[in-house]
Amino acid sequence: MGRCAAPTETDRGRSVGKVIDVPYETLRYERRGHVGTLTLARPGKRNAQNPRMLRELVRIGEELRADETLRCLVVAGEGPSFSAGLDLREGMAEMIGGWADRPPEHDRFLALGMAVATSFEWIPRLHCPSIAAVQGHAYGAGLQLALACDFRVFAEGARAGLTETRFGLLPDMGATFRLPLLVGEARARELILLGEIIDHHEAQRIGLANQVVAADELHAAAQRLADRLAAQPPLAVSGARRAMDAVRRRDGEASLRIAVEQQAGCITSEDFKEARQAMAEGRPPEWRGR
Repeated sequence: MGRCAAPTETDRGRSVGKVIDVPYETLRYERRGHVGTLTLARPGKRNAQNPRMLRELVRIGEELRADETLRCLVVAGEGPSFSAGLDLREGMAEMIGGWADRPPEHDRFLALGMAVATSFEWIPRLHCPSIAAVQGHAYGAGLQLALACDFRVFAEGARAGLTETRFGLLPDMGATFRLPLLVGEARARELILLGEIIDHHEAQRIGLANQVVAADELHAAAQRLADRLAAQPPLAVSGARRAMDAVRRRDGEASLRIAVEQQAGCITSEDFKEARQAMAEGRPPEWRGR
């Protein structure tokens, strides 16, 4: 189990950590100087996000947003993958399947959906920049987590895609407004509506990846970028990020809610039931549009 260190600043920019009593089972957090590294720690499941991980992401977000000494956050994945998305075989399948079979009252449905959709929405709201160190797979919610960061450093061989439509769902954790602004609306529509998976070359070509480095250099490269960002004047960096995010944040909040509302319709549709049945039977789904 990992423990979250909530650092306190000492002289000359160094920091020491205070260990929080509550352990994290799916995450690990380490602090070096003004740079923190948050690691998804379910390597055996390719860091797929189950309900516990989503709850722990919310909890650690509360801690990190309160840490004013943090000047850059690196988000990484333990093992060969960054994150393969939501864990549809453990936990999330039961939860989403339960919503599909026994839909809650509408307002509660939206509240539950928003709670899941905003599990890492605190990352762009940090007062400091963030970097996703992406290796292996960044699919679905994994790519949406990377999109929530200011920068994305890809390892050679990494593959990324918003695969939700393959399951009769849509990306509802921020990709619908972040990706078009990042890569352009035309390419974003292809990636979201077709569920395309792209390699590191294409990710860099379209601007999804800020850097591409050798796989064994990924974490060192992310740390070097983090050190450069942490050395910048914190107030200027924070202010510039807020100014750049101002328009996107207003539009983004509306987009996020619309995505969750539309997702509610997807989850209770015949198409989603067909997707679940097709997955269980190992065949392509037959979409009916209802």
